Amino acid sequence: MIGAPPIPAAKQAPAARAPRAAEEQLGTLEHRGCRLAYRLAGQGPPVLLVQGTGLHGEGWRPQVEGLVDRHRCLWFDNRGVGASVPAGAKITIEQMAEDAVALMDAAGFADAHVVGHSLGGVVAQQVALAARGRVRSLSLLCTMARGRDALSLSPSMLWLGLRTYVGTRRARRRAFLEMVVPPATLGREDRDGLAERLAPLFGHDLADHPPVVMKQLAALRAFDATPRLAELAGISTMVLVAALDRIARPELGRALAGGIPGARLVELADAAHGVPLEQPERVNALLAAHFQAADRG
Repeated sequence: MIGAPPIPAAKQAPAARAPRAAEEQLGTLEHRGCRLAYRLAGQGPPVLLVQGTGLHGEGWRPQVEGLVDRHRCLWFDNRGVGASVPAGAKITIEQMAEDAVALMDAAGFADAHVVGHSLGGVVAQQVALAARGRVRSLSLLCTMARGRDALSLSPSMLWLGLRTYVGTRRARRRAFLEMVVPPATLGREDRDGLAERLAPLFGHDLADHPPVVMKQLAALRAFDATPRLAELAGISTMVLVAALDRIARPELGRALAGGIPGARLVELADAAHGVPLEQPERVNALLAAHFQAADRG
């Protein structure tokens, strides 16, 4: 079983999006042609969670459940994803970062600990570059500074990626799992059951690719924060690298950390790209400690 808290059963329709707790709030914000859907829960120092390619905001559910007892969490569907449709404006990293800041305003956050995974980590970098004063700390998980680096595929990754688009639905699900889950986990799991349990967190059957994915990847390819990483000096930054990550390869995370003066690099030897879902307790502990250290100054 992929770690705790428990992954909801796949039969729960993501479209229902019912609140999980009485204190959880659902909201929408009309912003540049899109009705952005977001959620708020918890009390304490604010945390903004920015999701990656093709996932709706509920992909952060394992982190939210681990943090809401001490933090006010804001998570949302990126433009063109989940309930934030139609996309409205063109999808760019800059637009996604603007969306995130607008949602902070809607939530009443003067600033926040900003967490991003994969594409969301790139958006988090742009938030810090464009609105530095709104960022208490940065947590950059399984990500990179230059998008095209992650999209330069080896022959084996190109074949694996193609397998997520062709073949039976079962085969496509299994290929997708190979991209995001470590081999050791796949070796001990029922892969079909795992794909079913993960579907509500992704917001779609793992055999499918939401239409917005190609637009998000085009935005990622066009973005390069490398020349500006030194501007993030003084922001408490943690870069988390998964050694078995086949998407945001470890060397990309190391280069990102090396370009941000004072950034702390954390490498997880037994993790892959989906580590926030596979090892939530471990990731949540790292996040909570990083937030606490940043707030102490």
